[in-house]
Amino acid sequence: MRLTVTTNVSVDGVMQGLGGPDEDRRGGFDRGGWAPPLVDTETGDHIDQVYGGAAAFLFGRRTYEIFAGSWGEIIDMAKRPIGVALNSRPKYVASTSLTDPQWKGTTVLTGDLAAAVRGLKAQQNGELVVPGSGVLVRWLFANDLVDQLDLLTYPVVIGQGTRLFPDSGPDFALDLVNSRTTSGGITIQTYQPRGRPEYVKPTVAPEDVMRDAPSGRRS
Repeated sequence: MRLTVTTNVSVDGVMQGLGGPDEDRRGGFDRGGWAPPLVDTETGDHIDQVYGGAAAFLFGRRTYEIFAGSWGEIIDMAKRPIGVALNSRPKYVASTSLTDPQWKGTTVLTGDLAAAVRGLKAQQNGELVVPGSGVLVRWLFANDLVDQLDLLTYPVVIGQGTRLFPDSGPDFALDLVNSRTTSGGITIQTYQPRGRPEYVKPTVAPEDVMRDAPSGRRS
């Protein structure tokens, strides 16, 4: 399977609490529910297509619990295309503390997570979709396990909250495979990782800087 991360972010990179005001209030976050008012028909169709095309899903624990309590339990949500896909396909959770998942079709991955994910990818064809799950996504990128990033950027600046990528972390280059903007101003971009970025090299060698520097202590 190809591991595809699909995530929704604001222009300033926030991914926390996008679905509802009480979805995720960690850190005093009080601006939840920012995505639904901006979702247009094209974006909804795209998300339905991504979820509907998944062979299986991989979650971090926090996102899994949010999805299990909504798509897995609320009847109206379970009947929608996203809910149908989530409830009918295998679900895997990367967690060291979740021991008794109640959502049917769930398997908890323990032990060597990298080996477990590689094992999943080797099992069958199709897409192993990772919805949200910021901590897990950053770990997957750091371990070179991501094959594709499906990034939806909403035309809003949230100004607080957890961002997809932190202030410091591993660097990686991306190839833009596809990009479009919906009528509501949401950009849908598909990227594929291609190793580390290239950086401009200094034009002056350090030894030349030292040679040209004034000697002695200036009074």
